[in-house]
Amino acid sequence: MYSVAMSDISLRTTNRQTRSVRIALCAAILAGSALFGVSSGASNVVLPPFTSSVASVSAGQLGETWRPGCPVGPSQLRLLHLRYLGFDGRSRVGTMVVNATVVASVVRVFATLYAKRFPLHSMVPESNFQGQDPASMAADNTSGFNCRYAVTTGPKQWSVHAYGEAIDVNPVQNPYVFNGVAQPVAGKAYIDRSDVRAGMAEVGGVLNDAFASVGWFWGGRWNASPDYQHFSSTGG
Repeated sequence: MYSVAMSDISLRTTNRQTRSVRIALCAAILAGSALFGVSSGASNVVLPPFTSSVASVSAGQLGETWRPGCPVGPSQLRLLHLRYLGFDGRSRVGTMVVNATVVASVVRVFATLYAKRFPLHSMVPESNFQGQDPASMAADNTSGFNCRYAVTTGPKQWSVHAYGEAIDVNPVQNPYVFNGVAQPVAGKAYIDRSDVRAGMAEVGGVLNDAFASVGWFWGGRWNASPDYQHFSSTGG
């Protein structure tokens, strides 16, 4: 009787231990599932529909991004309002100035980026920065038209931005790299293009494919001084 009682006690103890382990495992699995649901569900949050609008733009609105003698005039430009996804996952409406001839292509690109949840940090015309491109880049601002010269060591020539036919996207995540130095400075953390993170341009990625679908070219293909943020309709 004594030995049987001891065996029974031992068995009950073992069963209790087994149940405790099972309860602990179930709790861990449930906790992990909850965490997974939160992180994966973020990408499934329902966003407002993509919206866009087009308006004419005046010299006054263009501010210091335009002056007499620029290759295009205000009548050839358009102000776009485009819905985009911020890095915080929230839907916003930004503004951008582009050439009237590329409006349809630009709207199509940003509709694709929004649908595929490609994040943008901000989107305002460079007039908000008095036409100072370095300031716009430092603010990680996605922008289009700015009547300025191309960054080149050769003779002065208009940038494609001066025609409103180029767009810079997320300049911090996609810096211009000249002689190994990133512009803007914060772009230094993104010189290594093998470490792909949110908001970055990459061959075969959402951003590059969206622009390629409308026949635009990527500045990141330039070996000597890759301009990862730059996309243009002309390739320049």
